[in-house]
Amino acid sequence: MTARKESAKVNTQRFLTTDRLKTAYYRAGEKNKRKLLLIHGNVSSSVFYLPLFPALAQKFDVVAPDLRCFGDSDALPVDATRGFRDWTDDLAEFAAALGWDSFALAGWSMGGCVAMQYAMDHAEQLTGLVLINPGSPYGFGGTRGVDGEMLDPPGLASGGGCANALLVECLRKGERELPRTTLATIYFKPPFQMPEWEEQLIDSMLKTKVGEGMYPGDARPVDQWPFVAAGDMGICNTMAPNHGNLSAFADLPVKPPVLWVRGDSDVMVSDNSVCDFGYLGQTGVVPGWPGADVIPPQPMVSQTRAVLDRYRTGGGRVRELELPGGHGCHLENPDTFVQAVNELLT
Repeated sequence: MTARKESAKVNTQRFLTTDRLKTAYYRAGEKNKRKLLLIHGNVSSSVFYLPLFPALAQKFDVVAPDLRCFGDSDALPVDATRGFRDWTDDLAEFAAALGWDSFALAGWSMGGCVAMQYAMDHAEQLTGLVLINPGSPYGFGGTRGVDGEMLDPPGLASGGGCANALLVECLRKGERELPRTTLATIYFKPPFQMPEWEEQLIDSMLKTKVGEGMYPGDARPVDQWPFVAAGDMGICNTMAPNHGNLSAFADLPVKPPVLWVRGDSDVMVSDNSVCDFGYLGQTGVVPGWPGADVIPPQPMVSQTRAVLDRYRTGGGRVRELELPGGHGCHLENPDTFVQAVNELLT
């Protein structure tokens, strides 16, 4: 039996209720002293970590929860004006309920941003931080240059109004084909596939809660191209630069060691992201682009590197690990990824 099939067989979902919400989660390796909390990304759930559980559980007590509005956790609204703090406050209570006061934290994609915010609020708890293709510390969309200068008006070309409307409808209706294509061409680099996991991963994507204050979130009409700016509620608005700026991460007085893992062919978090309106306008996918002097493609990876360079200059330890593959490069290269995590947290 392969590790992935074994993982699917032996892991049983659990639930933990705090004053904030009921959280669904998976856990393995409880006998181990070292603890590792895994945070999933947008339009996904804890299920995306299950293929890695057998290997990680050899060294860690590993827990992967569903964030609010994802998977089987409570579908509570997200106040995007707090950035990622609805989730980090949930996680702080969740970790306390587990009895954890010292642990490592790994976050993938949007979950990497959640992990950075958690470090900004609770760095003293963390033995290490693993950022897997995280969103830019300056937000997803809506900025220019490596220093993250915000476009005007604040939140322009970011947030709930920039989500793929067809994907939103598929999630609402439970239709599988566009999520399947997204998994195969954006989450992973073709021709990589996980046939023994594919249906379970798509199931978890379809559990993303669509609705007011949930996915994708509200939007504001504006006069400037692309005529939409971030609203104040819902998942995608947490990542808008006027709400979710994490660049102060570089200046933390307590600096846990960081492993930055990124796919060399990631098309979602990239200096030329297929999800960024600056790039979509430049390539003609979205007409009416006013030009690179007004809304250039957001250099997401370069912005992350600049913030992590500042973190390193301030005394932090950072390792950048480029893996072959796409946005889910940790699943495409599980052995290398797990080895790097072990090395960071030894």
